[in-house]
Amino acid sequence: MPLMKTSNPALGENTFRDFAGSRFGGAIDATARMTLSGTVNKTGILLLCAFVTAAWVWNLFVKSGDMAAVAPLLLVGGIGGFIVAMVTVFKKEWSPVTAPMYALLEGLVLGGMSAVFDLRYPGIAIQAVGLTFGTLLALLLAYSSRLIRVTQKFRLGVVAATGGIMLFYVLQMILGFFGFHFTSVNGAGPIGIGFSLIVVGIAALNLVLDFDFVEQGVNYGAPKYMEWYGAFGIMVTLVWLYLEMLRLLSKMRSRD
Repeated sequence: MPLMKTSNPALGENTFRDFAGSRFGGAIDATARMTLSGTVNKTGILLLCAFVTAAWVWNLFVKSGDMAAVAPLLLVGGIGGFIVAMVTVFKKEWSPVTAPMYALLEGLVLGGMSAVFDLRYPGIAIQAVGLTFGTLLALLLAYSSRLIRVTQKFRLGVVAATGGIMLFYVLQMILGFFGFHFTSVNGAGPIGIGFSLIVVGIAALNLVLDFDFVEQGVNYGAPKYMEWYGAFGIMVTLVWLYLEMLRLLSKMRSRD
């Protein structure tokens, strides 16, 4: 099995394969290669981009108090973000441009959804942000100190679990059109909260795989633009983790 495998669709197992051997490794100057610090900086830029558009949509919703005022922006962000993400996955060399575009578009979605949740459960958005970044920092520390080691079994387990969740979400969406709803899973009962806790845990573990994947890319001597691509992959996971945090907290708050 390949050395690198992650359930994050943006960081697939073949992403750095071309850079693993002498075909590219010796041809790229050291100053033009991917670095960990560069990837961290690019990740920070993407987070800032997402924050700017999220704050803008949030303010629009707060001023209008009407979901209809921001619904078109959520639609543009959701569809546009998906399209740009797919372009980035297949055209990695475009990532210095498409990765910021993705972050800006996802910010529209995150800002709108956060405002809606926060209107119903005041303070939930900042709680979700805190938990998301707290999880990111804790896992980064655990990974860098080797408290968590990415083994083959670890990869397989996270990939299988993530695939199962994605299939369940797709199935749930399809069955929803026919009037079938998983009320216990989506509700605020023990089953619903337990399910959200599992999903949050799996989303968090995907960050560990992303860290490992980026480190491998640095070791393989990937070109500089892959810093943007690595940051994009981490951003995809962070968006998922934040949205799942919102869902979990909303279920817990609805029980109060």
